[in-house]
Amino acid sequence: MKRQIATAVCCIVLGSAALGVLASSTLAIAQQKPAKACLESWRANRAANEANGLTQKAYMAQCRSGGASAASATPGASRGAGKDRPVYLTVKDLMQSIIDPSADALWNAVQTIADNEGLHEIMPKSQEDWADVRHAAVRLIEGSNLLMIPGREAAPAGDKSEAEGVELDPPQITVLIRRNRQSFNGFAKALQDLGVEALRATEAKDPMQIIDIGGRMENVCEGCHQTFWYPIEKHASAGN
Repeated sequence: MKRQIATAVCCIVLGSAALGVLASSTLAIAQQKPAKACLESWRANRAANEANGLTQKAYMAQCRSGGASAASATPGASRGAGKDRPVYLTVKDLMQSIIDPSADALWNAVQTIADNEGLHEIMPKSQEDWADVRHAAVRLIEGSNLLMIPGREAAPAGDKSEAEGVELDPPQITVLIRRNRQSFNGFAKALQDLGVEALRATEAKDPMQIIDIGGRMENVCEGCHQTFWYPIEKHASAGN
């Protein structure tokens, strides 16, 4: 009798284990993605994946099995320098939303305007004026850090060059940045250093220093643009 009970219990345990394995296998199969969907996902996030050292073969294997790398490439988000820093936006997004407005704020903070009424000197005077310049400097400092996070596309999908034959198309810019990451980061770091100088100039309330920083910042920006945005124009000028 005891032997019969033991045998019955053993059968129940083995049956439960078998059902568990079967359920796990069924779930794993259900989580697998079609090869076509994985390939499309790879192509949509190719620059980010390659920047992170993930080959197409490895990506496809992980995507088909529903792995973490496939999840990280969900449209709208790719992985940057680490799991704690997902990359959602492009270089163009950062430039339009953070870098350009902040640079313009510095360039326009101190200037001389000539009109029919003569010359007009514009510079920060109130605490609020200097606070605005300081905020621009802060955005440049930290915006440069965002530019240095790898895995960003140059522009949103579907964007085209606005000056064909002069500017590179966004996919070309993405490849150029990826192949010359150290150079791109060098420009971003130079911009960041100028942001730090501008921050100190606001603390000293030194308008002449703001002018000097603005001139050097223009050189940094133009150097980066001629290297990664419209190098075609640069080469054409050199040939003339």
